[in-house]
Amino acid sequence: MLAMKSGYVLAIDQGTTGSTALLVDHDLNVIASENVEFPNIFPQPGWVEHDSAAIWSSVEQCVSRALNAADIDAGQVQAIGITNQRETSLFWDAATGEPLQNALVWQDRRTAERCEELKQAGHEEMIREKTGLVIDPYFSATKAEWMLQENPGASEKAEKGELLFGTIDSWLTWRLCGVHVTDTSNASRTMLFNIHSGDWDPELLALFSVPAACLPSVEDSSKVYGHTRGVGFLPDGIPVAGLIGDQQGALFGQACFEPGMAKCTYGTGGFVLLNTGNKPVNSQHGMLTTVAWRIDGKLCYAVEGSAFVAGAAVQWLRDELQIIDSAPEIEALATSVPNSDGVVFVPALAGLGAPHWRPEARGMISGITRGTTRAHIARATLDGIALQIAEIVESMGRDFGTAVSELRVDGGAARNDFLVQLQADLLELLCVRPVVLETTAMGSVLLAGLAVGFWSSREEVAGAWRESQRFIPDTGRPELAEMRERWSRAVRVA
Repeated sequence: MLAMKSGYVLAIDQGTTGSTALLVDHDLNVIASENVEFPNIFPQPGWVEHDSAAIWSSVEQCVSRALNAADIDAGQVQAIGITNQRETSLFWDAATGEPLQNALVWQDRRTAERCEELKQAGHEEMIREKTGLVIDPYFSATKAEWMLQENPGASEKAEKGELLFGTIDSWLTWRLCGVHVTDTSNASRTMLFNIHSGDWDPELLALFSVPAACLPSVEDSSKVYGHTRGVGFLPDGIPVAGLIGDQQGALFGQACFEPGMAKCTYGTGGFVLLNTGNKPVNSQHGMLTTVAWRIDGKLCYAVEGSAFVAGAAVQWLRDELQIIDSAPEIEALATSVPNSDGVVFVPALAGLGAPHWRPEARGMISGITRGTTRAHIARATLDGIALQIAEIVESMGRDFGTAVSELRVDGGAARNDFLVQLQADLLELLCVRPVVLETTAMGSVLLAGLAVGFWSSREEVAGAWRESQRFIPDTGRPELAEMRERWSRAVRVA
């Protein structure tokens, strides 16, 4: 138990399908959590956009609701931390805040052809060396290039600093306190940032024709960037003191502070991060090298594997196929049958991420017979999510040199006992679920609180991290080998 300190820290967790406000006290108790959804926009196949005004409205609503639910005065908020969907990018007018156009979401694939051109031109090794990333539409660089090219006069304004670029953390911080900043974790996902020098890379800026004048300053993940002013739903003067990309935020929120500790977040996508300490590990197995965070000027690195679709596959069953009425229903439906009866679902609804990196891949359901039911499809969906993550964790272990000893799980789908147990069984690895599943938001809370002295050290908060349940692997399941083989065959043709 931590020594009690008055007040609260507020997290703004700005995600792909909604925004969440989390109020946490000094003992890491969640006092209030409020989520407000907003629509994704799909102008054409492969394109995914967000209306930045809808994002801002969702933030205003969830923060106001959280404060009301907790019945506290906003003046008791000691600091604000922001965590965000990382690669989603936008430009806005430096004077008015008016967006250049809708934000391009991390799932957007419109620059796939441009990415292929870059590979064919021989830029892949240079980009991988500088950024730790593969060339893929996932990242922000080709999104920024596309927006500047498609909007007349935008490049000229960006050159003069009249047009500002940023990921969602930058835009929210600018709206809250009028400063144009990002942190190293978000910058490392743009494909414009050198993870070794810790700053924007001139060669990459030139390659993508992105002017330095439009970019935010790159700061530590835990520091006071500015104070709220003129927001309306919050009083002036609250320090905004933590910025971190959502997946790095979950790593921090899971107290994975030491090299070798790993977490998997089952959100819209599935994301595994392994802390590698103060040295970047170059992957030989399709993983990414990324910045986990920078605190007190010291960089911490991670190896990351991303499955673009995880929880989004369940949403697809709910919204498009209408197989289920709500996401939690999938567990009961999936477990109503003993197995998928040979049905395989490759959830490549936005291409395949790690370790394959095939933006052209498409989702696929195979093995259907006249006897296939919606329960079999539900079962195959959860199987597909777990099989994606198993590929990633095993590849990651080969990169790191030793097998991961424990996987801490979080995110909405981690509430699904069947999914987490299947994950443990496939990997033959202990999976641990924490008391607080909103670890992305918790990471930004901890970073903001540390910056203002609400907590004294990482050791103090690590001692307060609490587990809820352990999923011990069942190693006596020979049928899993056949499941893996069917999966591998399907992935090859997806």
